[in-house]
Amino acid sequence: MTVPTSPRIETHPDILALRAHSEETTATTAAQAVEALALLCGVYLAASPWIVGFSFATNLAINNLIVGIAFACLVGGFGSAYERTHAMSWAAVGLALWTIVSPWVVAGHALVTAFATRAVVSNVVIGAVCCLIALACARMGLSKGALGRGALSRGTPGGRR
Repeated sequence: MTVPTSPRIETHPDILALRAHSEETTATTAAQAVEALALLCGVYLAASPWIVGFSFATNLAINNLIVGIAFACLVGGFGSAYERTHAMSWAAVGLALWTIVSPWVVAGHALVTAFATRAVVSNVVIGAVCCLIALACARMGLSKGALGRGALSRGTPGGRR
């Protein structure tokens, strides 16, 4: 059995700085509010076919259910819970943009009833709100320049520069 000669990665100064930054960011009231709004938006998006009344458009209903759950998990659940996963907020921006265009892509010409306006308006509005929330979450992950080379340039607890 060999004994490691170098320190463990968990004690590396850059890892410690990233963890401290993440804890500092997610402990603020604004971050908690953004996470709560993201969770609520994801739940609404998942349930919107039944709330708004376009559940008969099966493809769009399933699409909204899957995208809503994914959005809630990425931004409202797991996205900001761990050290460097604020980058998942950019995936949530993609999901939000998909939500905006999905009524036309997924349902296409099948969505030509009186409920079409409800489905389109619901998806466009919630998609825009989700996009803003995901961008806010991504911005929190980049604040104070602690990610990437910012942690290295300002000095770290181990005295390294």
